[in-house]
Amino acid sequence: MTRLSGALFLLYMIVAFAPSGVLGANDAFSFDDKPLEEPIVHPEWFKLSFLELHDDLQDAVTDGKRGLIIYFGQKDCAYCQAHLKNNWGRDDIRLYTQKYFDVIAIDVRGDRPVTDFDGVIYSEKKFSAMHKTNFTPSFLFLDAHGKTALKLSGYHPPYQFLAALEFVADSHYQSENFRSYLARAEAAFAHGNDELNDHPSFSRPPFALDRTRFAGTAPLAVMFEQTKCHACDVLHAGPLQERDISRKLKKLEVVQLDMWSDAPVLTPDGQRTTMKEWAKKLDVYYAPTIVFFDEHGKEIIRVDSVVRFYRLNNVLEYILSGGYRTYPTLQRWRREFKKEGAPPG
Repeated sequence: MTRLSGALFLLYMIVAFAPSGVLGANDAFSFDDKPLEEPIVHPEWFKLSFLELHDDLQDAVTDGKRGLIIYFGQKDCAYCQAHLKNNWGRDDIRLYTQKYFDVIAIDVRGDRPVTDFDGVIYSEKKFSAMHKTNFTPSFLFLDAHGKTALKLSGYHPPYQFLAALEFVADSHYQSENFRSYLARAEAAFAHGNDELNDHPSFSRPPFALDRTRFAGTAPLAVMFEQTKCHACDVLHAGPLQERDISRKLKKLEVVQLDMWSDAPVLTPDGQRTTMKEWAKKLDVYYAPTIVFFDEHGKEIIRVDSVVRFYRLNNVLEYILSGGYRTYPTLQRWRREFKKEGAPPG
């Protein structure tokens, strides 16, 4: 695959992924997200690394690459499997990745030593926690200077992951954020309902979410969505229809906002703004994104990638159990509190 930029790249994505690549039988949003019975095997082209990041970056730069992708995964993660199949399983995305990046795999439960750029050594799981890895797969894109150009949390469909690769490889991160870059691609894929999907748990406007004067009686879930959004339709037709999910959502305060609307909202920290401006301030780029806040308006966690039943159910348990008060990441809560049997996050 040759390197593209700007409008030519977006045109390529329209041709390569729509409509069959998005909505066809091999829909990248449809998979069972229960824990895998067979462990994942990483592709042979991943860099065989001693996890000494400075040396790995120098190797990549010497080979003419733009930087590193640190891939955070785990062996029984269905989302990791979906990514390996639907993204790096495509020749064009794989070849593009190999041309511009070396990929280093980190096991979020692993104990291998990782030597960071400052020489400090962490275990894989501590390194993952330091980077607030709540979900797998997650991706840390490092440029040729070892600076973070982009972080993606969770599994994204092919056109979004390819957009992320181009965003970093072509240095768009130096002049704009991923939200604005991806929005141009999203416009090309707009299809579906002209109105937002509804759900019985959603509160009605006006949205006065201020928690600075009086604490909320329950955590707050803010669902940023948009019209003509296939991923939003999938969420509403799938996980949000599940009885366990609906039951848990009713224990929260839940609001649905249009991430591109100029309608007013009073935010949890007491700011008067619009839905669009608040989404921009929070750097919400993916629809649907669910941002959870505690009773005092502090953000707990966000889900800004493809999410199916088991992952969403796990996040809601983490919130409703109060696990976030003791365990700073979902992964640590699963590892230290839930122990065995927790679905992969």
